[in-house]
This record gives sequence, C-alpha cells and structure tokens, in this order.
Amino acid sequence: MSKFEDNPFSDPTIDNPFADPSVQQVTRSTNNATQGLDDYNPFDGQQNANQTTPQQQSQPAIMQAVSPPASAQFNRPPPQPAAAPPPNFTTADFQRRQEELERKAEELARREAELRAGSAGRRNNWPPLPAFCPVQPCFYQDINVDIPLEFQRIVRHLYHLWMFHSLLLALNMIGTTSLLFATSDFTPFGLSILYFILLTPFSFVCWYRPIYKAFRSDSSFNFMVFFFIFLFQIIITIMQSIGVPDGGFCGLLTAIKTFNTSIAAGVITLLVAIGFIIAAVADVLLMAKVHRIYRSTGASLAKAQAEFTTEILRNQHVQTAASSAAAAAVNAQIANANRY
Repeated sequence: MSKFEDNPFSDPTIDNPFADPSVQQVTRSTNNATQGLDDYNPFDGQQNANQTTPQQQSQPAIMQAVSPPASAQFNRPPPQPAAAPPPNFTTADFQRRQEELERKAEELARREAELRAGSAGRRNNWPPLPAFCPVQPCFYQDINVDIPLEFQRIVRHLYHLWMFHSLLLALNMIGTTSLLFATSDFTPFGLSILYFILLTPFSFVCWYRPIYKAFRSDSSFNFMVFFFIFLFQIIITIMQSIGVPDGGFCGLLTAIKTFNTSIAAGVITLLVAIGFIIAAVADVLLMAKVHRIYRSTGASLAKAQAEFTTEILRNQHVQTAASSAAAAAVNAQIANANRY
C-alpha cells in the first residue's frame, strides 16, 4: 500500500542519476559557459573591449634541440680514424726523420739570416779558396739563396756548362802536350796554356756572372750582356771543335792530322774534339732556353736601356765625374765673365 500512498509528482529520491556530486559539478560548469555565451553581444564594441580575455600561456623562449631526421643520420660520414704510422717504422726511422727535419730547419734559418743581412753583409765565398791562401774569394754565390726557385735549375746548368768549358780547356792542354811529344811543335801547347789562363776567368766574369745577376734581380741589362757575350762564346766553341792546325785547340782537323803521326796522340785529341762539339751543342740549347725565359718575363731592349741609364746615374764614380765636370764648366764661365 505504500506505493500508492507516495506522491507520484514529487521529486524522486531513489536512484536519481543526477544526484551524483560529480555530475552536478559538470552541469554547473556547463551552465556557466552557456551563460557567458548568452551575455556575449557581437555588436557591442565597448562590451567586447571591456571583457577580459584569458591570457595565453606564455611559452619559454628557449629553443629546443631538434634531432636530425633519420635519413641525415644515416647519410652522415663515419668518423675518420687517426693516422697511424706504418707498422714497419722503427725508432731509428723516426730518429732519422727528426734529424733530417732539424737539418732542414737549420738550413732555412741560415738562408733567412743571409737574406735579412743583405748582399752587403755577405762574405765572398767564390772561388772556394783555403784560408791560408793569400788570394781571397772575389764573389758571393749561392744559387739556393739568391736565385728564385723556378730559375735555380737553369742557373745550375749554366754553372755546370762553365765548369765543363774549363775542364775542356784543361784537357786541351793535355792534348797539346801529346802533340808536343808527337810533332815537337811547341806553338799549340803554348797557346793552350794562354787560352786556359784567359778564357776560364773571362768566361766566368763576362757571361756567367751577368746571367746569374739577371736571374737574381730580373735585370734586362744583364740579360742583354749575357746574350752579347755568350754569342762570342758559341763562336769560339765552334772554332775549338773544328780545331784549326797550329791554332792551339785539339779539334777535328787537328785530330785527323795527328793520326798520321801518332795514333795515341790522335785518340787524345779526338776525345777533346768530341768534348768541344758537345759543349757547342749545349751552348746553343741553353742560350735558346734562356732566351725563351727572357721573352716570357716581358723584358725588352727599352727596359734594358732604362736599367742601364739608372745604373749609370747611380754609380758613385760617374756622379763624381759629372759633378767635377759641372763645377769646371761653371768656373770657366765665371772666369770668362770676369775677364770681360
């Protein structure tokens, strides 16, 4: 009977799903949000301006590290292993290399000191004479220091060519000595001694030193001097290889003539004649090579004349002579003016 006595229109209190506190809290938050939307008026600018907007959550200004993609990680080159010495190297090999490096460092330091000191502070070292000799060296020569690296080879060839000419002149004296014993002719022997005494130093001073200074300082004037003097050197070498009889040279004609008298003397003179022929060919080839280098540097006859004029004006003796001549001319004019 209780079921019929209850009021059917009253709020149910049993098994009410909305009586759960969590459900009621969600319902209240939904009603508040709906109420805010109902109060919003899009046409009321003042209301929109006065309404407070929720502040956006600020993000930290720290850049996060981004890991590279997988493809970049796979494409990254593997780390190179450290260079290790060959397994066959021993302590002696390392020590030898260290000594070689120290020797090269000392050589570079010496060259740097010589370059810093300049040409004026250098001590002459050529010809290499002993300390007890009363005659001291007259020139300073060091191809590794004075000559640029690209021209050192050609300068060494020219120096060796000069040494070969000097050796041939010494062998020429031996050949004329054999002629002296074979034919009892003293003239070729005397001339060969004279040629050795004169041509050896003159060839060094007249054509080797100019080409050495030309490559050292890129001097067109010294190049011109070399070409002019070396042309006569080629002519003399051709005459030596021909060997005019009684001319003081053991050339081809002299060797052929000597074979009629003595075979041994003929063989010696023939070897000397072959040496003169080789020297003549080397002279022509080296002169052509030097001329090609000279033309590639942009040098010319006008540049050589300008350098010659500059060197003449810088010469102290020329300056002294010019000053004396100018003073003498002024004094003569003053004397003539006082006379009248």
